Amino acid sequence: MVNTVWIILILAGILAAIPAGNIEAVTQSAFDGAKQAVELSFGLIGIYALWLGLMRVAEKAGLVKALSSRMAPVMKALFPEVPAGSPAMGAMAMNIIANMLGLGNAATPLGIKAMKELRELSHDKETATNAMCMFLVINTSSVQLIPTTVIALRSAAGSANPTEIIGTALIATACSTLAGIISVFILRRYY
Repeated sequence: MVNTVWIILILAGILAAIPAGNIEAVTQSAFDGAKQAVELSFGLIGIYALWLGLMRVAEKAGLVKALSSRMAPVMKALFPEVPAGSPAMGAMAMNIIANMLGLGNAATPLGIKAMKELRELSHDKETATNAMCMFLVINTSSVQLIPTTVIALRSAAGSANPTEIIGTALIATACSTLAGIISVFILRRYY
């Protein structure tokens, strides 16, 4: 569906440029956009390599496991129907930690693993459980202690102070996560 929308937008731009005689400008803009995308990608590689490396070191050193165990009381309150020793609980904790550190790309495989594990715990494989809904809300809203991707984008764009977003990002994501959790608890009563 999204591919179709993009194709329609691109074709509409080309068709609008032909009668106006701006086809050269459209072509130049396409090349400039591609160049900027490559430059931005290379700018992000360094930040992602650093944080993914630090996450791997923290995991090997046992820091992630220690954080997961400290999160256990909160995780149990949020996901009461998931057994404490379940692989789903570990995958969810890792995903939440990665998201809190702003490592969305590193968190994605953990989120997929967590959902698969939660589906294994479900009796009805076709319907989302309360735990799945809660995890989806927390994963989507995701409190950001360090918004790594935003900082990297601001840095790659030449921002004088790319880290000034940290405070507002923390407040905004904390509010959205809290609103999502409250919504799930309210809606649980009806379904």
